[in-house]
Amino acid sequence: MPFDPAVIRASFAVVERRADQLTKYFYAHLFTNNPGVEALFPARLAEQRDRLFAALTQLVLRLEDPGKLTGYLAALGRDHRKFRAAPEHYPAVGASLIAALKHFSGHSWTPEIEKAWTEVYTVVSQAMIDAAAAVPADTPRWWDAEVLEHRRAGPDLAVLTLRPDRPYGFTPGQYLTVCSDRQPQVWRPYSPARAPRPDHTLELHVRRVPDGLLSTALVDDVRPGETLRLGPPLGDAVLAPGSDRPLLMVAGGTGWAPVRALLEQLAQDGGRPTTVFVAARSDADQYDLDTVHTLIREHAWLHVVLSAPEAGASRAEAARLLRDGLAGYGDCSGHDVHVSGPPDLVPAVVAQLLDQDAEPDLVRHDPVTATFNRSRPLTPAEWFLEERDVPWINRTELG
Repeated sequence: MPFDPAVIRASFAVVERRADQLTKYFYAHLFTNNPGVEALFPARLAEQRDRLFAALTQLVLRLEDPGKLTGYLAALGRDHRKFRAAPEHYPAVGASLIAALKHFSGHSWTPEIEKAWTEVYTVVSQAMIDAAAAVPADTPRWWDAEVLEHRRAGPDLAVLTLRPDRPYGFTPGQYLTVCSDRQPQVWRPYSPARAPRPDHTLELHVRRVPDGLLSTALVDDVRPGETLRLGPPLGDAVLAPGSDRPLLMVAGGTGWAPVRALLEQLAQDGGRPTTVFVAARSDADQYDLDTVHTLIREHAWLHVVLSAPEAGASRAEAARLLRDGLAGYGDCSGHDVHVSGPPDLVPAVVAQLLDQDAEPDLVRHDPVTATFNRSRPLTPAEWFLEERDVPWINRTELG
């Protein structure tokens, strides 16, 4: 490793409390000095600035763990193909990053620090470029997918059936990223709700997020006949290959989507003892009960527990009811465990199941943030003191 991680950490500590100003400066510098690059970014840059600083934080945290750093950068490099990132863009980004760090470091900036950051960025950019170049030439940067059906499954929830322009290979339990011309360059992650089909169509379950750019468009505005873009499949929350261990699955809200896909794969493979907790905010929010009942009727190996409080109850009450149900399940040792749901629910459920002797190596879920606070800090102190959930373009950046 040509650079000193301690120098990078110390330098980053100087600027981290000025994250919002630093990232604004970065994009202003990038766009001013590189005409045309702005078209590669979404119009609303607030979330993009969050994403940039979060990525820098993840980078700094991984500097002394080459294994994690290499995998992280490779995943980012492959996924950046869908943003139309090209090798010639990386030097411009590096120059603007160094300029922003130098500006907000003030008198603490030294030639040694500049050298260290330059070396770090050289390693980072080359790893991402190499990872993108290693993707087979016949692998699309994205798939264009026609919306065949848009069905409202609830006041804030829609089920979309999509037909990609070419076969889309994925494994149940993975997720993909979606973009719409209604919100250019805004990508969000969603999990296919069905195992791969012979006709190659996909089904997505989308809940509108408050102030969500893409989720609002997908739930309220998108209509059959429109085209969405799909990024390559990501994630490894798939069934453990060759396992015959009993399965425990927990699905909260639209977290039912990947669980449904996993159950379809299990059925194709012959099944094994499986218990699924399907949690919702209310009975009315159990939006796919017909499918649940069909699966129970057709597969003797499947047991489903529906968990929902009375109408009008709080999310906290819904979570408590789920936790009580899981406590009643008892010992989770020797189980493959899959958890899917809102980012504030998954960590708490996983922690509880580990307390019930679930084995960490057998627990699978997509990476999630530690909080569900999406407020924008008003001061540098709030940036430093408050944990917040960034609306990720993809979950890869959480490791």
